[in-house]
Amino acid sequence: MALAVAALGAVAGCGSSDNGTPPAAAGGTVAVVATTPEVADFARNVGGDAVTVTQIIKPNVDPHEYEPTPADIQAIGKAALVVKNGVGLEEWLDQTIESAGFTGTVVDTSQGVALRKGDPGDEEMADGDPHIWHNPRNAKVMAENIEKALVAADKGHADTFRANFQAYAAKLDKLDADNERKFAALPADQRKLVTNHDAFGYYIDRYQLQFVGSVIPSLDTSAELSAKQLQDLVAKIKATGTKAIFSESSLPPKAAEAIARQAGVKVVGGEDALYGDSLGPEGTPQGTYLGAEEHNTDTIVAALGA
Repeated sequence: MALAVAALGAVAGCGSSDNGTPPAAAGGTVAVVATTPEVADFARNVGGDAVTVTQIIKPNVDPHEYEPTPADIQAIGKAALVVKNGVGLEEWLDQTIESAGFTGTVVDTSQGVALRKGDPGDEEMADGDPHIWHNPRNAKVMAENIEKALVAADKGHADTFRANFQAYAAKLDKLDADNERKFAALPADQRKLVTNHDAFGYYIDRYQLQFVGSVIPSLDTSAELSAKQLQDLVAKIKATGTKAIFSESSLPPKAAEAIARQAGVKVVGGEDALYGDSLGPEGTPQGTYLGAEEHNTDTIVAALGA
């Protein structure tokens, strides 16, 4: 990764204009680079027509394994703001920013979010669980961090950014209330979740679900189940009466399907796959944070309540 980023640095643009002010995108809008689909969606909702957002990681691309491209380097070099998820999700970003010669503001949207911590020896949780957006209350904190950064970058549109944030915060509150209502209709002993990887901790905590296990036993999608872990997961699925394994849109379903066969349960996948690390295709309802999270809840409730 280090060599790849260093090589790409040769194509980087300048991080500020000639007079030292943050660069602007076409039409005088604030040039924003956002790392993940989720934070890019927050930035678009808060910024509205006053920002131009370049999204680095495309839908259904695994953020844990991402490597920057020359286009990413160029976009960062020309940006006023770089918006990231934080909590160690974008391990590649710091070196990429350095290679781009970026002199603008980095917005860590995780600031102020109460992080889930793992055991002291859990390297994957050294910074905390990065999947913070799966609790809509955290998403509101993330969006507010973006609002504050945009106000600081472009005071002329401060009222617009504040109004956009308030409108979007109301939608996040509604999503949260709708999720609570839907899970309240599902008996507590049926709220058992097995997913492709351990991405839904904040969601599980928020809506009081039981996490039975994951096909990939880690926050990082590069980990693999050992033979014993596989046997233990199958046994736990059977013992708990878990009804389904939920695959994820950005991960292949084969391992989930194999475990489901051994455990005698169904796999929820295909168009019903959950959005764990990504959003859906651009232009679809699931291509937005609100739509993807609504899809996840509706899919889980339907599968577990059937």
